Amino acid sequence: MNKIFRINTDNVNTLLLIADHQKAQTLKQICLSLLLLLTLGNSYAAQSTTKPTSTQQASINSEESRMWITIGERRFAATLADTDAAREFAAMLPLTLDMDDLNSNEKKFDLSNALTKNTYQPGIIHNGDIMLWGSRTLVVFYKTFDTPYSYTRIGHIENSDDLPRELGHSNAIIRFSKD
Repeated sequence: MNKIFRINTDNVNTLLLIADHQKAQTLKQICLSLLLLLTLGNSYAAQSTTKPTSTQQASINSEESRMWITIGERRFAATLADTDAAREFAAMLPLTLDMDDLNSNEKKFDLSNALTKNTYQPGIIHNGDIMLWGSRTLVVFYKTFDTPYSYTRIGHIENSDDLPRELGHSNAIIRFSKD
């Protein structure tokens, strides 16, 4: 009788081991599938939210894409983006704006006329980025930081390492010009 019980116990143990192995395999497949979905989802999200479209890329080959930013006695070269908003902004130049400081990382000014929006979510704002928030707020960023907000690219100030010192944390008068 012990022998039969032992055989049955071995059979049950063997069945339990097989069942546990199958559960582990199934769980492993589910985890791998979820990991794959998360990876694909993050890759898609990164493409759709952090990379500007080709119309938002800065165009650096044309002389028309150049403008100048003057802060006090300091002059910075800037490259206009290849967007409708950037072209509309360039058509308004020269402009001298008394820009308000916001969050100790940007200067902003509300334009009287709306510009064409072509928003995207950059994920990271870089020191020297010139953006349009909404359709009327021109923003010059002087620090690099992460952002969840969407903007339309206007351009980028080259050699912008000194911008934080030049702009400080109070209002600033900034001149935008083509010459």
